[in-house]
Amino acid sequence: MQTARSLVTLIGLFLSGLPLIASSQTYTGEDTRFILKTVAEDLEHPWSLAFLPDGSMLVTERAGRLRVIQDGKLLPQAVQGLPKPAVSGQGGLFDIVLHPEFSENRTLFLSYAHNSGDGMTTRVARAIYDDGRLKDVKIIFEALPRSGGSRHFGGRMAFDAPGYLYISVGDRGDKDRAQDTEDDAGGVHRVTINGEPAPGNPGLNNSAINSTLFTWGNRNIQGMSVHPETGEIWTHEHGPRGGDEVNILKAGTNYGWPEITYGIGYSGIPISLRTEEEGMAQPLHYWDPSIAPSGMAFYRGSEFPEWQGSWFVGALKLRKLVRLEVTNGEVTTEEDLLTDLEERIRDVRTGPDGSLWLLTDSSRGKVYRIVPVQ
Repeated sequence: MQTARSLVTLIGLFLSGLPLIASSQTYTGEDTRFILKTVAEDLEHPWSLAFLPDGSMLVTERAGRLRVIQDGKLLPQAVQGLPKPAVSGQGGLFDIVLHPEFSENRTLFLSYAHNSGDGMTTRVARAIYDDGRLKDVKIIFEALPRSGGSRHFGGRMAFDAPGYLYISVGDRGDKDRAQDTEDDAGGVHRVTINGEPAPGNPGLNNSAINSTLFTWGNRNIQGMSVHPETGEIWTHEHGPRGGDEVNILKAGTNYGWPEITYGIGYSGIPISLRTEEEGMAQPLHYWDPSIAPSGMAFYRGSEFPEWQGSWFVGALKLRKLVRLEVTNGEVTTEEDLLTDLEERIRDVRTGPDGSLWLLTDSSRGKVYRIVPVQ
């Protein structure tokens, strides 16, 4: 008996010294079976993921750290040289996007909440990534005016084909700001890599619209992606109690919040009695009740032929991954996946390998990879 116990102890010591092998579980969808692999865990509220040309990945933690996954392992050392975010309420470090020519210039962009004596706001910084460190950090965008409160920062970003950067800014919990075009809150901004207003912005020829604003009437966008065929910027935003929306961004468009909405206040009292208004855009799709959407990815990989043309949205409140198909401008398929995972899905990305990648929002958040059953 003593010999057996000693053998078990030796095996345990041996195994503890081996590298952690990603755990996996099999799931079934309407048309496919897939495996959900755990790539990394114990991340503090991971928010966004970016794939580097060398096969490694950068992951933001809302707590203010930028982490590296290399050769399938989460490195213990965080990237150095980050600007300091304000980690309060919903605030912290948010999105990360790479410059379209990252392979040549090693430039990336980070969005985050920032605090000063005048209150909090959403900022974007540009930096050079150099072997685990950020250099030449420069603030290129800051939403004004600042205000109190620590919610609805937005923070999602995307580059379009010409190389202009789109930045979402939430209404900061003050809904009327979204209809004020001289206020940066409650809209999407379109800038150059230096933070200057992008050519063609609606405010360049209209002094009543801030020069970086591209759209307004947006409550709190936390999903943004470029359509791989049309090049359009698709977004989704949190509604209040119901009324989460999917929208396709058009320059100078008012998306209606809070004048029109398919949701109601958290108290149960209507915010508006109208769902339509002349001069305000209708959503492509909306959810009622709210799923609290976060992260968005179009699928064009080869790993899942049956998912070609689908787009995926994470859900924080209802803790699932949603797959949608659009035909002639209407959502024709909506499939709920991973409903028994019981994880808040913060971000969804299509990887260079054709698999889907997910981040879960918790104090011990995970990075998952979805691959087909062979």
